[in-house]
Amino acid sequence: MASDVDSRALWADRVDRSWRRAPVCWLSGVRRVGKTTLARSLGPAAFFNCDLPEIVRAAAADPVGLLASVRSGIVVFDEVHQLADPSRILKIAADEFPELRVLATGSSTLGATEKFRDTLTGRKRSVHLVPVLPEELAVFGKASLDHRLLRGGLPQALLAADLDAGFYAEWLDSFFARDVRELFRVEKRTGFLLLVEALLRQSGGIMEATSLARASGLSRPTVLTYLNALELTHAVTLVRPWSGGRSDRELVQAPKAYGFDTGFVCHARGVRELRADDRGHLLEHLVLESMQATADLPRIHYWRDKSGREIDFVLPRGERVDAIEVKWSAEAFESKHLAHFRKLYPEGENFLVTGATTRRETRAFGELRVHVVPIRELRRTLSSLP
Repeated sequence: MASDVDSRALWADRVDRSWRRAPVCWLSGVRRVGKTTLARSLGPAAFFNCDLPEIVRAAAADPVGLLASVRSGIVVFDEVHQLADPSRILKIAADEFPELRVLATGSSTLGATEKFRDTLTGRKRSVHLVPVLPEELAVFGKASLDHRLLRGGLPQALLAADLDAGFYAEWLDSFFARDVRELFRVEKRTGFLLLVEALLRQSGGIMEATSLARASGLSRPTVLTYLNALELTHAVTLVRPWSGGRSDRELVQAPKAYGFDTGFVCHARGVRELRADDRGHLLEHLVLESMQATADLPRIHYWRDKSGREIDFVLPRGERVDAIEVKWSAEAFESKHLAHFRKLYPEGENFLVTGATTRRETRAFGELRVHVVPIRELRRTLSSLP
């Protein structure tokens, strides 16, 4: 089982596809999501752990010599942001060693901190590693969606013998110390962690900076600054509303905030056993993660108007807008919001993603043609769209 778990084959393929387009692959994702394990599974490679002082010194003193010592075709710089000037060695690798394929890992997006003086334009592609996806559960020996929703998708929590609340609390402390304070110079630990807890409790809802400020004891400008750090470190995804301008009642400014992992959402809410009402809401998070793991999708939005009609996610593609609704069971779906949306924007595919459905099918809801897709099939379904 361990060798299968270590591979996460779809991600190895994503890395390989990025190398076909550029010499540097920037692999980012939250702490303990499996970046190092994935990097070590890619075959013979020179592996440099940038947490080690001797690697930091060698990269600073003689980057050309360090790269020239590589005898395999792949070089990995794990936690590359620990280097004093990480973009320098990546640029040298791309420009002076064209035969090398370079993998650099980090918890944040490239250029999130002042250390990255060059964003490597034209030399890199990015892969965002998300927690374990529904279609990967069988590889991990955990086939139950309920197990994934409750525990989350960080491998350590997913594979633990018991639900361990201490894991989530310790992870948040480590995240603050290593990824936030270190990279973004955030000093207000208590306020920051209260903000994260508030965001996790409200995950999937419309973000209101003023209410978050009250919950965390931070000023509104500080909340917005910290939110930017949370976005850059992939801990929170802000899904912004979309408007095609065909109604003056469409929301255009209020984003939704999603926590990065359902296990942490459950932890913040005190959920230790899933109830029926939990499943559909948590499934939205898995749908978002599956879309984030799908290559070459347009930017993900949601749609809502001032009357409260809403589409969970939309994918705008020029005149065409694909609509994605999420329900645990197809029988719980009501089509009136989608019907109104399609009167405004008739071009595009309609998808209903469910946790209970086991096979893909197309159903008619009134005049609407809707593809009912099991969550485990969503990524492949979206990948096949023209």
